[in-house]
Amino acid sequence: MLHNYLKIFIRNLKKNPAYILINILGLSVGMAASILIFLFVQHELSYDKYHEHSDRIYRVSRAWFNPDGETNLHLGHAAPPFGPLLKSDFEGQIQEAVRLMNVNVVVKDGAKVFEENRFFFSDPEVFNVFSWPLLEGDAETALTFPDGMVISKTMAEKYFGTQDAVGKSLEVMIGSQAINMQVRGVMKDIPDNSHFKADFLASMEPVVAFYGGYESMMSNFGSNNFGTYLLLEQGVDVKDLEAQIPDFIDRHLPKSSQGFSASMGTKLFLWPLTDIHLHSNLDSEIEPNSSIEYVYIYSAIAIFILLIACINFMNLATARSAKRALEVGLRKVLGADRQLLVRQFMAETILMSLIALVAALLLAYIFLPTFSNFTGKLLSLDFFRHPEYLLGLLVLVVVVGLLAGSYPSLFLSGFQPVKVLKGTYKIGSIHEKLRSFLVVGQFAISVILIVAVMVVLNQLDFMKNKDLGFDKDEIVVLPAYDELIGNYEMMRDRLLQQQGIENVALGSRIPSGRLLDAQGAQAEVNGELLPIEVRISDIHVSHTFMETFGMEMVAGRDFDYNLASDSTEAFILNESAIRAIGWSSAEEAVNKPFQYGIRRGYVTGVVKDFHFESLHQPISPMVFLIPTDRINEVAIKIKGENKDATLAFLQEEWVAMKPDFPFNYYLVSDRFEQQYEAEEKVGAIFGFFAGLAILISVLGLFGLAAYATEQRTKEIGIRKVMGASIWSIVSLLGKDFLKLVFFGFLLAIPIAWYGMNGWLDNFAYSVTVSWVVFLIAGFTATLIAALTVSSQSIRAAMINPVDAFKVE
Repeated sequence: MLHNYLKIFIRNLKKNPAYILINILGLSVGMAASILIFLFVQHELSYDKYHEHSDRIYRVSRAWFNPDGETNLHLGHAAPPFGPLLKSDFEGQIQEAVRLMNVNVVVKDGAKVFEENRFFFSDPEVFNVFSWPLLEGDAETALTFPDGMVISKTMAEKYFGTQDAVGKSLEVMIGSQAINMQVRGVMKDIPDNSHFKADFLASMEPVVAFYGGYESMMSNFGSNNFGTYLLLEQGVDVKDLEAQIPDFIDRHLPKSSQGFSASMGTKLFLWPLTDIHLHSNLDSEIEPNSSIEYVYIYSAIAIFILLIACINFMNLATARSAKRALEVGLRKVLGADRQLLVRQFMAETILMSLIALVAALLLAYIFLPTFSNFTGKLLSLDFFRHPEYLLGLLVLVVVVGLLAGSYPSLFLSGFQPVKVLKGTYKIGSIHEKLRSFLVVGQFAISVILIVAVMVVLNQLDFMKNKDLGFDKDEIVVLPAYDELIGNYEMMRDRLLQQQGIENVALGSRIPSGRLLDAQGAQAEVNGELLPIEVRISDIHVSHTFMETFGMEMVAGRDFDYNLASDSTEAFILNESAIRAIGWSSAEEAVNKPFQYGIRRGYVTGVVKDFHFESLHQPISPMVFLIPTDRINEVAIKIKGENKDATLAFLQEEWVAMKPDFPFNYYLVSDRFEQQYEAEEKVGAIFGFFAGLAILISVLGLFGLAAYATEQRTKEIGIRKVMGASIWSIVSLLGKDFLKLVFFGFLLAIPIAWYGMNGWLDNFAYSVTVSWVVFLIAGFTATLIAALTVSSQSIRAAMINPVDAFKVE
């Protein structure tokens, strides 16, 4: 039976090679795109599932609330006491608790000096929670030593080459503090599908010393810098555990100054470890996470492209039904029943799908390195490591075969032999309408993808070119260190002597970062000093901060270096803070008494609102003050011309002041752009796969147009003899197809509008979905369709009428 089906398929291939090749090409491109996307989706869904107890590991996050219940800050980190207290208070429910603190350090081994950003101080129980096997050393004791440290295999090779790393020492520089750590273990590199990767795990003892001892650390509920993870006991109901946490908070944290219980202002949440990568995008994360939305988007694109390829197959198979009508009629006369014919046509479709799969795998292997590099993921199509992929491909072939072949099989097997053999059989209108509907669906999907590409590109252009309220260009940011801060004025004067440098300022945070620091505030409202219930973020700055960034003062004045009181009493607020406090105008705020934390003073000025964070976030209320501590970065405004020479000068100065530290800087403008990398990738993905969708649609339309033209060859000859022009014939053959494209465009409008408006809701500031976008998308689809159809129509219109009459 199968041998017979194969012979029939080969016979059809010889008779109609163009039809078979169009179908195989469309299916292979669709399947290749789907394979690549599903590899990406599978990788995204696999995050952190490699841990032995992944189903019982939860991360603790901490949120703060306004009196109206609105969340004003939600961190993926928690204060140091929470981990140990949770374990002790919920004994029998929490098996283990572990804290990790990520810091950027400089690691030195003799002449080797590197800046490392995957350095973590960790509790020694970390290996009881996470499945990170050690290649050398003892996981139970490695981090119990005050100077103990475990490093990854890659770091062991980086610093020690082929030598045994265990027992070797490394000098770790945290700011200006040097700590000698001894390697007590080497662990396997943490897999790529982890929501954070660590190259160094160091003992928590230096952190305890930094906090002033264990008791001091365990009483500090304000320093929320610790990734805190819990391993629950078997069978624990996490919802029940979470319900007990408000009482836990009230036991350990004092009431607010207004007498409210602590749990009304702050809460802890438990996140399943395997949900973090796709569902957690909080105000602080150890590493940036992805979003489940993008998994849905990419999956939808893969399904759309497969659908378009399958629709091509169905349309071409039913359009060419007349070619096989006689075959079906004869088979039925000779005794074949409908079920047998359905199996035959389905077998042909699945065979074609298998051939397409081979071509798709070849395409996938060719483009996989490029796709992996683009997504930033280590994707592989390795059937030895992932034999389940073979099952996935089998399912793909069966699904495509059934989807593409079901309707043509039922349609072709339903021919009535008497009518077929008499030559009176005609395709019913319902089948013509269904085929038209499928073409409409194809082009609707194509238009939706074109609209998506344009909206994403418009939003990216908007974000990159929107006036942020300050000058972000040509600002170089370097890390601050104790010696620099202590000699800031001398250093600033020296830098300003260089022609390429315009200004220098210090800051605890620099625009393009996140606003994660805040304290309680009080302000005079209606003659009375009242607590402010809205979170106001603080930025500690030097006197020249506003000037360096070109920020505009709308009332009052900037900080004045000649006024000593500005360093202890002056505050500058932004307009959002003025509105949040309840003052009627910026002018009213100037000279008002204001208290922030323990500092009391007055408002000296109001700065115009500007975007400190990305356009994903709304502008927050902010307060600026001259610091007594917490300066982390130096912002240097340079001139655009001779930029390389200025950067070389800065590097020379850095090496002279800090010879053991690498010269690492970033540009504020670059870091703002980096925050939109996810959107850039979405735009590129949409663009690439929209092109594929259009290509597959065009292949199908080309096949349908060629067949329709072939069927009307005699009619065209008669019309030419009767005086019809080439244009009228082209118009006659093309108008029906263009009508279908137009209907596809109409169908796409509401779907694309709804989908892209939903995507734009992720931004606090965004473009609108303009009608111009739909016009351009519709015109593009129509133009492509017109060119495709006209290529066949013109060829048919140019045929000699005599030759047309010879066609059987």
